[in-house]
Amino acid sequence: MIKLKLFLITIIFSFLSCEQTKMTTTIDAMPKFENFKNKEKFLPDNTIFYPGIGDEKLKPILTEKINLAADDFKKIAESNNPTVENYQNAIKNGLNRFSGIYLELDTENRERICAYFEELMDIVGLESSEGQLNDFMYDFDPNQI
Repeated sequence: MIKLKLFLITIIFSFLSCEQTKMTTTIDAMPKFENFKNKEKFLPDNTIFYPGIGDEKLKPILTEKINLAADDFKKIAESNNPTVENYQNAIKNGLNRFSGIYLELDTENRERICAYFEELMDIVGLESSEGQLNDFMYDFDPNQI
């Protein structure tokens, strides 16, 4: 009988540890997504010391990839079950879209891409990328040091 109780307790704790962290979407998130998508991207921005995109042919490609990430975030926010895990997967998928052109990106453009992801995270109230932005930017996760 004691073994059965221990087994059931173990099962319950296993399910609880796998529970996804639900997030609530604020009422102003949807217009913020639209504003984000509609603004021109990769322009010079002295507040973050970004000189603007160096290679203009990359601008529409990068903009499209960032806007797809915004669509991913918006879709999660509109769902009945927006979770931290879903947003983390959206960050992962969004950053993976840059893999084919990663070597063409200079440091400033990688920083700007990360800043755009941070803007999306701010819209939904996501506090951390769990090291994904650092991994994209510097090819390491500081949480693993």
